[in-house]
Amino acid sequence: MFENLTGRLSDAARSLSGKGRITETNIKDTLRQVRLALLEADVALPVVKSFIDRIREKAVGEEVSKSLTPGQALVKIIHGELVRILGAEYAPLDLKAQPPVVVLLAGLQGAGKTTTAAKLAKRLIEKDKKRVMLVSVDVYRPAAILQLETLAKEVGALHCPSSSTDKPVAIVDRALDDARRSHADVLIVDTAGRLHVDEEMMQEVVAVHARANAHETLFVVDSMAGQDAVNAAAAFDSSLPLTGIVLTKADGDAKGGVALSVREITGKPIRFLGIGEKVDALEAFHPDRMASRILGMGDVLSLVEEIEDKVSKDKAEKLARKLKKGRGFDLSDLKDQLEQMMNMGGMAAMLDKLPMPGNVNSAALKDSANEKQLSRQVAIINSMTPGERRFPKIINGSRKKRIAAGCGLQIQDVNRLLKQFTQMEKMMRKMSRGGMKKMMRGMPGGGLPPGMR
Repeated sequence: MFENLTGRLSDAARSLSGKGRITETNIKDTLRQVRLALLEADVALPVVKSFIDRIREKAVGEEVSKSLTPGQALVKIIHGELVRILGAEYAPLDLKAQPPVVVLLAGLQGAGKTTTAAKLAKRLIEKDKKRVMLVSVDVYRPAAILQLETLAKEVGALHCPSSSTDKPVAIVDRALDDARRSHADVLIVDTAGRLHVDEEMMQEVVAVHARANAHETLFVVDSMAGQDAVNAAAAFDSSLPLTGIVLTKADGDAKGGVALSVREITGKPIRFLGIGEKVDALEAFHPDRMASRILGMGDVLSLVEEIEDKVSKDKAEKLARKLKKGRGFDLSDLKDQLEQMMNMGGMAAMLDKLPMPGNVNSAALKDSANEKQLSRQVAIINSMTPGERRFPKIINGSRKKRIAAGCGLQIQDVNRLLKQFTQMEKMMRKMSRGGMKKMMRGMPGGGLPPGMR
């Protein structure tokens, strides 16, 4: 997300290099580049205009401090404005009410409400230790009701049954009663969507909202919908007391302008980002961290939190003990590492959160280590015998042929994996013998930074 905007804003900041201070003259072309970058990212025109005006007002005449170049000073100003537009601070769900606390999801058809309901339930169950019930009032799409029931089982949530013959308000009454009797803490209501905003749909969702007495009303919007998403957000906001926004399909959107537009126009906080199809692919939205990601500064805090949540501490400790005892790193260990990386969305998702220098082709890096590639590598290891995983050196030509046939790939793919394993094994051996210090000595610069020795 925001890949295009990141590149254009970086180019704009670099255009001020060599200048002693920011002036009306030298910033004119730079702001034009920023304006074009925002428009190309599908940011709404009124938002672009106010954004540019505020940057100009803060930037022109700004004295550059000893540690900042004009380009860095502009990046700092843009970062501050991005944080302001995106909501200034993280806004978690307010669940401090008498249970069951009702969370209602509204939005257009195809925005991803049903999968978002399941993702949100999983997050509340695992992170907040809540007992969650799901219910669908989408009586126009029986498949959506069945989908939510299936997802409820997958994430470990309760489910209130409904059918296409029921009235939406009657379903809500039954769900509230079931939630109370089941001692559910949270009831998530998945409402019906339409292909466009119409009066009938609005009246129905307003009636459902009133009957449910929703404590949180989240507008679910497809981040790739462009200006249509902004118009829909404004229409829903005028009919419902929205309390927040969920941006879905953010992993497939290289522009990201919808996030800036919807937040600024509705004034409602973005609560979550949907970043994939899996039920755990829902991120809390932190405006300051997202602003840093837009400007190519990375989001290391979110990466650390994700590692703590999704990386198995037991497996990591087991591997550390194994290496310490001098027992080598084998292909079963590599498989564990690959699977844990896949749980985090693959290398692409991790690279999104790391600071990337301007001369690094992050798109190429992501493509070379995407989730599909990781799953192929796991398939190759699964085609090996326990002995081959433990002692990779015994894998000769005939074994490679059998392994490749077993996983439906080529012998070249097996060779590539074994080469990668050999490199990782060497690195692990160095770590077991002398820790990180020995590894760092071989890196450019000759060792650890001051204060870390």
